[in-house]
Amino acid sequence: MIVNYTEAGWEIVTQRAHGLLAAQIAQQWKQSARTKRWMELLMAIAEHDDAQIELERNNLLTPQGGPVDFKMKVFEQRHCTQTMDFALSKSRYIALLCSIHLDFVYGAECMHHAQGRAFLQEQKKLQKRWQKELGMSLAEAQRDYRLLEWCDALSLLLCQHGNQPEARAVEISQGPDKRDYQLVQSADQTLTVRPWPFVNPGFELSFETRLIPQLAFKNSAEFRSAFLEAEVTEKRWTFKRD
Repeated sequence: MIVNYTEAGWEIVTQRAHGLLAAQIAQQWKQSARTKRWMELLMAIAEHDDAQIELERNNLLTPQGGPVDFKMKVFEQRHCTQTMDFALSKSRYIALLCSIHLDFVYGAECMHHAQGRAFLQEQKKLQKRWQKELGMSLAEAQRDYRLLEWCDALSLLLCQHGNQPEARAVEISQGPDKRDYQLVQSADQTLTVRPWPFVNPGFELSFETRLIPQLAFKNSAEFRSAFLEAEVTEKRWTFKRD
């Protein structure tokens, strides 16, 4: 889960809500990214974090009793295996993109983690196999993954309040066209991306959050109860071309 500390308490965004937001962003991308596997690509973007079902875990709290933000998490074999099981049950293409994403997220950490290193080495073999079976080149797979990673990065910026006031530009990532993009918040609180990569001149995005006033919890069960009782709020952002 994505955890933001606010004056009113913990703002929680689930990993699945973040993934859904990433897919909304991808749906707005210009037509040039829409290959014959466009629907599968949208599914991969929407569901790349679907194995992160927060309330099914018991390690939900920090030692101080606050909710654990996703950035505090380390490589978990169970999560990664489940991610790939979910993805492969849909298609090899979705599994390929999710496998590349796990390597992107955990590659550096697993250099010093025997179990994780073995997992990612096996994923490298599977990626080559799936590319061959799908008739995809490495360049094509990397291009499609760059859109997933870009939408993931922008979604995370929005979910973590990463947009800055006073028109200060924030780096997003490199898109599938290998161009660098920035997020900028205008004086009227609307957002823009430079250069503009979307098919429409303006659109709205939304995602759900939960606000929990209680700051510390005795155990995961208590946090789980507070999460389920928390009011759900829909947060909206308007994007406009400069």
